[in-house]
Amino acid sequence: MKIHTIGFTKKSAQKFFDLLRTSGAVTLVDVRLNNVSQLAGFAKRDDLKYFLDELCGMTYTHRPDLAPTQPLLDDYKKRGADWATYEYRFLELMGQRRVEDIVPQKMLDNSVLLCSEDKPHHCHRRLVAEYLAQRWESVTIEHLV
Repeated sequence: MKIHTIGFTKKSAQKFFDLLRTSGAVTLVDVRLNNVSQLAGFAKRDDLKYFLDELCGMTYTHRPDLAPTQPLLDDYKKRGADWATYEYRFLELMGQRRVEDIVPQKMLDNSVLLCSEDKPHHCHRRLVAEYLAQRWESVTIEHLV
């Protein structure tokens, strides 16, 4: 099973969709809490669904159960919690939700996890992929940057 990850910020639409198209993935799994923000530009939910189908032949699904809670996100983004604390709390949340049991493996096979962060280093999409790779067999991760 291969799980890709991608963020849309600091990428042109051309680069973003080229990365998706050449990845060979068949499904984009949106793991953002808010997928309709005006700040998302071409990556707003309804626009993204259209572009994925038309440009990449991919399907779209939104999985907010793979996103942080608003208070957790606010602590990190607005109140200055450090990355290590955010990472610990987010992984704890994934465990409480038992995402490895409720997310169908078939849905994530050859998929791309989407969030906003440009690079995966300080991003929850990487944490989701790594969390699942530790619990499911034969998972490889590729970050599209």
